[in-house]
Amino acid sequence: MNVLVMTDIHANLEALEAVLADAGAWDELWFLGDAVGYGPDPVACVERLLELRPTHWLAGNHDWAALGRLDISDFNPDARRAAEWTRRQLSPTLVEALLACEPRADVPELDLCLVHGSPRHPIWEYVLNAGVAHENFEAFEASLCLFGHTHVPAIYSEGVDGTLRLPFPPDEAQFTEPDARWMVNPGGVGQPRDGDPRASYLLFDTETRALRLRRVAYPLERTQEKILDAGLPPRLAARLAYGW
Repeated sequence: MNVLVMTDIHANLEALEAVLADAGAWDELWFLGDAVGYGPDPVACVERLLELRPTHWLAGNHDWAALGRLDISDFNPDARRAAEWTRRQLSPTLVEALLACEPRADVPELDLCLVHGSPRHPIWEYVLNAGVAHENFEAFEASLCLFGHTHVPAIYSEGVDGTLRLPFPPDEAQFTEPDARWMVNPGGVGQPRDGDPRASYLLFDTETRALRLRRVAYPLERTQEKILDAGLPPRLAARLAYGW
C-alpha cells in the first residue's frame, strides 16, 4: 500500500496543492495535524482535506488553538493573532470536522504510531534532538513512529548505540532492520523550518517499509500576498521565502 504522509499544512493552500500534484497516485493519506494556523486559507485547506478523506487525520496544536481547546497565551504574538483570526473564519461544519481529530493514532496492524507532537505529549512537545527522541521511545510500542510539529524533516533511530539522529538518504530509507526502532518527521507542507522553502512530505510503502522524502516548490509569492491581504502579521509572509 502506498501512503501519502503529510503534516503541518498551516492553511497554505498553494503548498498543499503542489504536494498533491507531485505525489501522484496513492492508496491512503495520513495527515499528522495542524491543518490551520499561520496561513491565509484555513477554510479551503480543511475543505480540501474533507474531500481527500484521510485514513488518519490528527489534531495539531494550532488546530486546537483555533477551536479554543488550547490556551494560546504561550503562543508568540504572530501565532496568537493568526489563531484568533482563524477561529473567526471557520464554519460550524469545519469546527466539527477538526473537533473529531485526535492528536495520536496507534496502528498495531502496521506496527506504527502516528502523532502530531510527540508520543508522550502528542499535542505540544517538540522532538528537536536525539535526547528528546530517546525519552519518547518509551512512550510507544511500535517499531516506527511518524510525527510532525517541528516542520523539520528528521530520522531518529533507537538501537544498540542509543538514540541517533540520521540524515535522510537521497532516494529512500527502509525501516526493516530487526530490533531497531525509528521516529520519522516528514517536515512541514505549509511552513518549512529547515532553511528550504519547498513543501516537504513523505511517501510510504507499507509492504517494503520504505519512506521517501519529497520536496516540491510552490508559488509562495501567492501565499504571501494572501497573508498580507487578510491582515495577518507580515512576518508570517516573509518567513515562507526563507523556509524558517
